[in-house]
Amino acid sequence: MNPLQEDMENALTGSQSSHASLRDVHSINPAHLMARIESYEGREKKGISDVRRTFCLFVTFDLLFVTLLWIIELNVNGGIENTLEKEVVRYDYYSSYFDIFLLAVFRFKVLILAYAVCRLRHWWAIALTTAVTSAFLLAKVILSKLFSQGAFGYVLPIISFLLAWIETWFLDFKVLPQEAEEENRLLIVQDASERAALIPGGLSDGQFYSPPESEAGSEEAEEKQDGEKPLLEL
Repeated sequence: MNPLQEDMENALTGSQSSHASLRDVHSINPAHLMARIESYEGREKKGISDVRRTFCLFVTFDLLFVTLLWIIELNVNGGIENTLEKEVVRYDYYSSYFDIFLLAVFRFKVLILAYAVCRLRHWWAIALTTAVTSAFLLAKVILSKLFSQGAFGYVLPIISFLLAWIETWFLDFKVLPQEAEEENRLLIVQDASERAALIPGGLSDGQFYSPPESEAGSEEAEEKQDGEKPLLEL
């Protein structure tokens, strides 16, 4: 193929692609973009996302569930008043369940303060509560005499340990990634709306036209015809 023809084909292809890109940019609907921006801003005005609210509900469930188990344990071991005095007033690290209840209160206060009140977007608070819970429960299981006190010696430490790690998993793999994804979507939509606003009025297909063909060929043909006429008359 002639190099000149190849250059002309490349130029034609480039002009067609630029034409298509301009039409794609203009095809953005500003009203649709504004609706999406308002929806994202409405979520921000709520103050807390749906997935974060679910996390806070689970933290509350953690506290209530551990409290319920501890109250059942108090009833089983001789009545609430007597057992409460034994475990709280005469607290013994090796045989009391009161510290496991306080551990649940500690997790609740730190996590609600960090992720509901302060709305943190970092994992350091959940890492602190999970580390403290894991270390305390492991030490208590090794050093205490809970296993000799019946089924609650197994149930309360295991349930408390599992709930702490489920909270960590939920925050790290659900709450923080989903909120980051929603924030990125909002930035993309805002950027697209700003680009659409820079396009004036509208671009019609009539604005994209090829230049008229050169009339040099037709002029030469007319000159030849004018030169042939006198010859015919002769």
